[in-house]
Amino acid sequence: MWDIGVNTWVWTSPLTDDALAELAPRVRDWGFDVIELPVEHPGDWDPHRAAGLLAELGLAATVCLVMPPGRELVDADTVAETQDYLRHVVDVAAIVGSPVAAGPAYSSVGRTWRIDDRPEVYARLRENLAPVVEHAAAKGVRIAVEPLNRYETSLLNTVEQALEALAGLPDEGCGLALDTYHVNIEESSPVRAIRAAGERIAHVQVCANDRGTPGNDHQDWPALLQALADAGYRGPLCIESFTPDNATIATAASIWRPLAASPDALAVEGLAFLRGASSAFTR
Repeated sequence: MWDIGVNTWVWTSPLTDDALAELAPRVRDWGFDVIELPVEHPGDWDPHRAAGLLAELGLAATVCLVMPPGRELVDADTVAETQDYLRHVVDVAAIVGSPVAAGPAYSSVGRTWRIDDRPEVYARLRENLAPVVEHAAAKGVRIAVEPLNRYETSLLNTVEQALEALAGLPDEGCGLALDTYHVNIEESSPVRAIRAAGERIAHVQVCANDRGTPGNDHQDWPALLQALADAGYRGPLCIESFTPDNATIATAASIWRPLAASPDALAVEGLAFLRGASSAFTR
């Protein structure tokens, strides 16, 4: 039912033109439908060059955004430059044909603080995200806002919180990105949370509960996939895991040990599992 994708973070960070030229043909030859492209810093890779390469290979693209320290939508002194970055990611998504720009588009990953007035902070987030959402809608792209686990943020951890925070922002420019890793940690019922997200689900990232190979874990994949089908989600399932070779990203994602025999094995075995698990569902 679903196209299957894989994020280049499985192998490398930051993505470059040369790395994409080497990875994309392998991803296509393994049988993936989609390759997910992170935009860590504007200019790391050329979206026009990437669009041409993926068109030649017959691969679709999704794009994800990155929120390191200094990118904040809830602090007045960094809002404008963060909005500029997010608009850039939207433009990149439009160039490569991605329907989404997905990620935690609210505060830097790893930043946690006690939030005494959550409605006020959510109102500020909506106000500051709204111009980006308007830009995205005009480009035919949705900002897919991703709740993260409690160790990576204190702002949006659950689907319920994300729906509250985004209430009033238009569906055509804004939705949710659900990551099975975070959902497994934060939701008392992942299935119920997926169903609650419903038509606001704009993107789905998948991995094992330990960030490893999908299917090599304790997650109830038949139930998760059934909930996605019931919610009407028809976008791709994109494997997201991380290379331990980049110290910054490995530390941010707490990758302290190998998560599979190799990055290639994680991708290929995850693809085989997801193809089989989703075969019972029809479009």
